Amino acid sequence: MREVAIAGVAMTKFGISEDTCIEMFGQAATGALVKSDIEPKDIEALFLGNCLGDFEDGQAHMGAHIHTALGLPMAAPAFRFENACATATVAIRQAALMVGAGIYDVVLAGGTERVAAMDTPMATRTFAMASNSCYSAPTGITFPGVFAMAAHMYAGKYGMDISSLSEYMAHVSVKNHFHASMNPKAQFQKEISVEKVLESFMVADPLHFLDCCPFSDGASAVVIASKEKAVQMTDKPVYIIGTGQAAGGPVINNPDMTRIKPREVASAMAYKEAGVTPGDIDLCELHDCFTIAEILAIEGLGFYEFGKGYDAAKKGETRLGSDRTVINPSGGLKAKGHPIGATGAAQVTEIVEQLRGESKERQVEGARTGLVDTLGGEFGTVCNLILRSYA
Repeated sequence: MREVAIAGVAMTKFGISEDTCIEMFGQAATGALVKSDIEPKDIEALFLGNCLGDFEDGQAHMGAHIHTALGLPMAAPAFRFENACATATVAIRQAALMVGAGIYDVVLAGGTERVAAMDTPMATRTFAMASNSCYSAPTGITFPGVFAMAAHMYAGKYGMDISSLSEYMAHVSVKNHFHASMNPKAQFQKEISVEKVLESFMVADPLHFLDCCPFSDGASAVVIASKEKAVQMTDKPVYIIGTGQAAGGPVINNPDMTRIKPREVASAMAYKEAGVTPGDIDLCELHDCFTIAEILAIEGLGFYEFGKGYDAAKKGETRLGSDRTVINPSGGLKAKGHPIGATGAAQVTEIVEQLRGESKERQVEGARTGLVDTLGGEFGTVCNLILRSYA
């Protein structure tokens, strides 16, 4: 496999948008092309992530329509991916593998989603479609319910009072809102307090409203190329040095919900390919759909021993300025927002900009290596990417 790098990256502001999925991706893709100093005619394939465009915009077969809207060459095929919340990360990984294998030299990848176009009941129903329709859906389980159960299991397994764990979880939310307060692309650019989290209404015990990520609209795009092409586009290429992906099926396949086994498998693949360890990672954009999810992720990715990561946010160890791995400097899904088909590409965008020293107030000093972690469904898909700076 030859070396693969990222040239340009771009994303829309996350939040509520009147634009369609196609229009939002057009904005992000145009930005990524401009930053790569190339034109649509230079793209050899499109790898698009989108989960629910059929429901959001009444638009299926979205890859082909975005392809036409962007003016890509007819000979450049368009692929659409759907892996629940891991969608865009999977699309980017597949794009990188195809470039690495020499099939293409320059491709466009990313994702787009317009969740807010649906009302809350419809959005909740369509999100739940990523659960198992035979075994999970009939029980009435939702994703807040899954992670609420995980929180109770965590507290029970490690001998914690659930109210104490709730406070530690609240510190995760506070930290991510602090990071997002400095991110102009974030949905929520306002700091909050632990008290405000704990006083917000209960969604699924022990998850309060402010323990949960929002429904969001947005798009993000990245240009991926061989090393030889990338260095012609930018003097700051960011290399994809390791990837991993694993499948876990329905939640009943993962009875100990304190350890998301597909994450352990996928991240081990990525670490091995990259030749690094968790201690080499300077920053990580991980899947904090709920605050407990961040705690589970920092343990599953190897940044903390199992059962020891619960107080990392309270201690300030995952916050900007820490001498440990900084977690979610973008604000994460929790505060930056979570347009499910675009999330992974936005995580990549954040890591790339950090490794280039372009993140201003949110800059992780000395950042050279970053990890992307995206989870889809009831632990059904996990995809990890490890990126390294040009320096």
